[in-house]
Amino acid sequence: MKINQKIPALNGSVTDPRTRRYLAPKRVVYTEGNVSNPECLLQERSNQITLGWGENCTLKNTPGQPHAKLVLDYGCEFPGSIRLMVWGAGSKGGKDDGRCDIIVRTGESVMEALTPLKVKNTTNDHAIRDRVMNVGFYSANETNESGQRFVCVELVDEEASVSFKAIQGVFHYLDLDYEGSFECSDERLNQIWQTAAYTAHVNMQEYLWDGIKRDRLVWIGDMHTEVNTILATFGYNDIVPRSLDVVRDETPVGQWMNGISSYSIWWLMIHCDWYRAFGDMAYLEEQREYLKGLMDVLASLVDEEGVEQMPGMRFIDWPTNDDDVAKHAGLQGLLKIALDNGAYLLRELGEDAAAAACEVAAERMKKHLPAETKAKQAAALLSLSGLVDPKEINEKILVPGGGHGYSTFYGYYILAAKALAGDHAGALRDMKEYWGGMLDMGATTFWEDFDLNWMENAGRIDEVVPEGKVDIHGDYGNYCYVKFRHSLCHGWASGPCPYLSNYVLGVKSLAPGKYQVKPDLAWLDWAKGTYPTPKGQIKVWAFKDAEGKTVVNIEAPEGIEIIRD
Repeated sequence: MKINQKIPALNGSVTDPRTRRYLAPKRVVYTEGNVSNPECLLQERSNQITLGWGENCTLKNTPGQPHAKLVLDYGCEFPGSIRLMVWGAGSKGGKDDGRCDIIVRTGESVMEALTPLKVKNTTNDHAIRDRVMNVGFYSANETNESGQRFVCVELVDEEASVSFKAIQGVFHYLDLDYEGSFECSDERLNQIWQTAAYTAHVNMQEYLWDGIKRDRLVWIGDMHTEVNTILATFGYNDIVPRSLDVVRDETPVGQWMNGISSYSIWWLMIHCDWYRAFGDMAYLEEQREYLKGLMDVLASLVDEEGVEQMPGMRFIDWPTNDDDVAKHAGLQGLLKIALDNGAYLLRELGEDAAAAACEVAAERMKKHLPAETKAKQAAALLSLSGLVDPKEINEKILVPGGGHGYSTFYGYYILAAKALAGDHAGALRDMKEYWGGMLDMGATTFWEDFDLNWMENAGRIDEVVPEGKVDIHGDYGNYCYVKFRHSLCHGWASGPCPYLSNYVLGVKSLAPGKYQVKPDLAWLDWAKGTYPTPKGQIKVWAFKDAEGKTVVNIEAPEGIEIIRD
């Protein structure tokens, strides 16, 4: 007899695929009031509270004195919870019952962890990150899930004390092997690849989220960059089709995914990339009717003059949200790409008439060239769509300002457009400047939004911001991510990972079972790595010989066709 026939609680049909790992803090950032022996919290301790007291950290409040508090740093941002193991607790004033109240406040930056609710737009939206917990002696108390790197613990009662055995981070994650890898002669680029891969990885929870603190939702547009990161890092994972399907099933054809018309395009684009990578015709067949309906709608949104007429919320990314010229240019390019990709998938399904309608609409779009825009995001989409000359767009719009004008969401597409123009060296320089800027500010994951200008006179996110410095987390942001509501771990910012794998290592999926391997080292001395396929890893080792010529060694699994040019 199976165990679930004996225990009713095990009859639930859904299980959590994630692993829990306990983390000890790496650093005591800050203390205030009467806090004794906080360094003991940095030790790895057993996960069981015991009767025999050992070394502990005690917070004690005395009337008229500042409340005892401390801030701990776990060394990197992680999704999950905080676990407080309490040996002893008590409060005076006639209610000493072995319990006390503590505030537990998490943050993606030190200043967020130190800042109470409603100050600088701190919120409990999507996940509670600021709460009062009543704890007692010999207890282990766990918060709800959120995304954080720092925790602030403050004793509330005016005359009270609490002694901690441990304050652990509880890391919730999918325990996956990194089948893809990237390494090159530039250590900053290696760090960027790893951080980008980790940013997407931690957003792989029960579904594929956009952020681990906020919004913790399946946003289809955000997913396109994340999926390309997953393809370069992990290969197949069923979190992708599950996430695609959950949004499809709640969005009838004629409505727009996540309420944004361009996001239905991104659903299509992900399916195209997924099919090229895995050739799963059975899964593509499941999309047949929805895909036909969607492509019929998208083809109808090109008028007789070849101009896109995308309805509803016209969205490219946040930095261009108030720029109608940029939005039109970007949507013109994005719709053209969608029609080309949709036609490809429809022909794979044998839907030739529907594919032809997409091709006619895509051809008609060549009649219209949007007004010039300075927005790099929109220019990149026009370049990738084939509607403009990539070299001209790169010289006029993408090169000026270097990493200025990038956005975290559209960074991958800007870099890809530069590569299309042959400016591989410029792409790497911009990547080091832009994503490297976040690393210089203390980032361990990449952010929802970032502007290089924010770095001027700014304090790092892993420090108490010094007097006279700008708080880069608490003083910036716009739209839905004002100040501390800003997510410092957003999967759409992971674009450097697939870029370095697809363009520097040079591995691109062309069709099921068929890959181009064409490294471009720019000014690098060498690059090496692996790229996952359904048949195993493609291994690439590219280096410059004594004459400066690039030598490329490739190992590919049986059944994988390699195209070298």
